[in-house]
Amino acid sequence: MTLGDQDRPATGTTPPPAGTTQSEPIKAIKLRHPWRIFFAAVLILLLIWFVVDASQREAYGWASVGKYIFDRRISAAALVTLQLTIYSMIIGVVLGLCLAVMRLSPNPVVKSIAWLYLWIFRGTPVYVQLVFWGLFSLIYPHIFLGVPWTDIGVTFDLAFMQNAFVIAIVGLALNEAAYMAEIVRAGLLSVDAGQEEAATALGMSWGQTMVRIVIPQAMRVIIPPTGNEVISMLKTTSLVAAIPLTTDLYGVARDISAVTFTPIPLLIVASIWYLFFTSILMVGQYFLERRFSRGVSARRPDRGDGALTGAVPVVEGPAGNEVGGKG
Repeated sequence: MTLGDQDRPATGTTPPPAGTTQSEPIKAIKLRHPWRIFFAAVLILLLIWFVVDASQREAYGWASVGKYIFDRRISAAALVTLQLTIYSMIIGVVLGLCLAVMRLSPNPVVKSIAWLYLWIFRGTPVYVQLVFWGLFSLIYPHIFLGVPWTDIGVTFDLAFMQNAFVIAIVGLALNEAAYMAEIVRAGLLSVDAGQEEAATALGMSWGQTMVRIVIPQAMRVIIPPTGNEVISMLKTTSLVAAIPLTTDLYGVARDISAVTFTPIPLLIVASIWYLFFTSILMVGQYFLERRFSRGVSARRPDRGDGALTGAVPVVEGPAGNEVGGKG
């Protein structure tokens, strides 16, 4: 190798631009966080201590937990809790959608009625509402719809409101509808108004615009809080004892513990079933969010992108010349 060859760049490397010097690579030094490691170790030790201590305490009654975890009465009660959750959420979502549309209506009367509904059901406790619906059949044994002060009309018998299971579904669904209305309304408002204008310009009807344009985009905003509401509804079913309905998971666990004098083990059994259902719902929510988030990337641009480095994009012109410009 000659002296002149030492100044030439190695084969396969790009020479630095004229007027610049080749800089040395930056040596990154990882930051140390000793206090973070210390607190993490303390938390892990506390968790291990709690698990070991709980496994040795007789008050938890782990033998009773293993005995009743798959008991036929507990399994049937868990199914009742799941039915209450599903039926109440279906009715609550449908009614909440109607209330959300009413809230967005330009009609002041319709908007005021929807606001009054939300004000009542969001402003009173769920337990109080369930007690009221449990007494509803005593207040209104039947309802007459017709011409006032005449016998012309139709009478509806409300004997079905004496069924505790039906009362629980009605009470939970009406309360949930008030919260779902605000969730759906927020999702619909999150879609830009220009989307509807563009759909109208393409000749789409209002129904086609909502189904094909607005609702699919609004679902990205609606699904996360709706998933939280489903999980919350699963746990709220434990309040149906106010009706009273004692065939749900918590009610059956409480009745068994009253006979066997083992309240703590039965509470653990009920909690395990609640955690099992919650885990399934969380997995389902995750996949729904992934499906309706397609086409929307929340990932930040790479550090090598021109947006961060300030590099000017280079486009090859028609004649093979490189043309630069601002992004």
